[in-house]
Amino acid sequence: MASRSPEPAVDAPAAPAAPAKTHAVVLTLMVTVFLSLLDSQIVATALPRVVNDLGGMDQFAWVTTGYLIGGSAAVPVHGKLGDLFGRKRVFITSVVVFLLGSALCGLAQTMGQLIAFRVVQGIGSGGLFISVLAILGEMFSPREGVRYYGWLSLTFGVASLAGPTLGGVLTELADWRWVFFVNLPIGAVILLVLSTLLHLPARRRKAHIDYTGVVLLVLAIVGLNLLTGWAGVSYAWSSPVIIGLAAGSALATVLFVLSQRRAVDPVVPLRLFTNRTFTTVVILGFISGFVGLGLINYLVLWLQTVLTLDVQESGFALTAMMLAVVLTSYVSAKVIGRTGSYRWFPALSMVVFAIAAVLFSTAGPSTGILLAVVYMLLFGIAGGLNTQALSIAARNTASTRDIGAVQGTATLLRQLGTALGVSFFAAVMNSRLGTGLHYRLGTLGVHIDKAGSLSPEGVAQLSAPLRLELAGVYADSLRFIFYAVIPLVLIGLVASLFLKDVKLAGGHAPTEPETSLDAEPAGSVDRSDS
Repeated sequence: MASRSPEPAVDAPAAPAAPAKTHAVVLTLMVTVFLSLLDSQIVATALPRVVNDLGGMDQFAWVTTGYLIGGSAAVPVHGKLGDLFGRKRVFITSVVVFLLGSALCGLAQTMGQLIAFRVVQGIGSGGLFISVLAILGEMFSPREGVRYYGWLSLTFGVASLAGPTLGGVLTELADWRWVFFVNLPIGAVILLVLSTLLHLPARRRKAHIDYTGVVLLVLAIVGLNLLTGWAGVSYAWSSPVIIGLAAGSALATVLFVLSQRRAVDPVVPLRLFTNRTFTTVVILGFISGFVGLGLINYLVLWLQTVLTLDVQESGFALTAMMLAVVLTSYVSAKVIGRTGSYRWFPALSMVVFAIAAVLFSTAGPSTGILLAVVYMLLFGIAGGLNTQALSIAARNTASTRDIGAVQGTATLLRQLGTALGVSFFAAVMNSRLGTGLHYRLGTLGVHIDKAGSLSPEGVAQLSAPLRLELAGVYADSLRFIFYAVIPLVLIGLVASLFLKDVKLAGGHAPTEPETSLDAEPAGSVDRSDS
């Protein structure tokens, strides 16, 4: 493949801040990420109590969906605003919006209010996450910042493990509303520390906010999220609602791309895609989200239906897989920091994904639990191998003025990949499951409802041999999901070979305080490796 390229140009270096001050800022940024990630975990545990208090069981899923949609829409917009007006300003604003949404959620009196306030909270959360990535990218050079990207992996792991437990404790000892109120004192400390200690160089140019692009992008993101959440679940794929959402999302996407060609300061500068590394990172991020995150629910379903594990047992297996993601991500960041090269991690990730998919496609009810956990760990290792590598590669392609746009676009495409993966895998499984139930259980006298499924009551009445037959039906249906994964990750493997072996830039990022200058900071150089 391509030969090693020389180290890319970097922004003008400046003396680093005092170590104690830098560590305090970074620790506070990690707490911010923890708060953002924790909220998506902690609320899930409290939702049954929320429904008992507010009602609205039919709107149950929207408490989470609204939060995710708000966050998805906020990521690229906040990233670009940080490029224009300075990341500290956008970060502080995101914290305030997140805390406002948290307070309103805790005060909600109806399910409708809670869902609306969760959207506000999600908008703040999306801004927090992308701002932290961009701030780290501005504080440190790509190679110097690798250690802190590793810390992000550990933060993600702790939040994933602590969220359900903390949510249960708060709900039981206090009230579900404290799941949201607990954010307020922590957020206040974050605001105090970073308002005082965080100093970044000027990033504000003469700004031309791309309002048309923002509106079109939000419409496209909301439409795609609703499409992937509703298609085949709330509405049939051929229903007018789904067809309308698909058409509207496609139209908004096309108009958004066209608008970016004409905008003075586009939300997603199309010139970024002239950089081969950035384009490759976006493609790999989409595939990784599609496969790695989009498949998690179906791995749990496989454990519970094929191996007939209970919720607790399958939860332990999922926890082991997530720990594999976190540890592999952390170790890979350490290795990248020492070698200065990230090129082969995404390729290795795709190979391990393919091996895990092949193994699961050959597994069935007779597969041992320990062997199944090993397969789960392989999926976790594959996910961890590219998580930090892709973020680091994206940062390494960006000049300081474009960090927000680069990280926002890469994060958005990974999130969209996840959403589309969930919907795609549901369609694949459901297309096989109904047929399998009819042919293998229906012919044995088991009642299958009109939707082509078997009710929980019906499962409970099955004899041991029929339950084994049911497990086989699920194994055969889920097998086609893993068949679909294999060509996708092979495409990812081919794409990963186009990553250039560009050494991580070294030195220190500028650390002067923000000003309101309308000029580009000195030394801001585009690093194109196209």
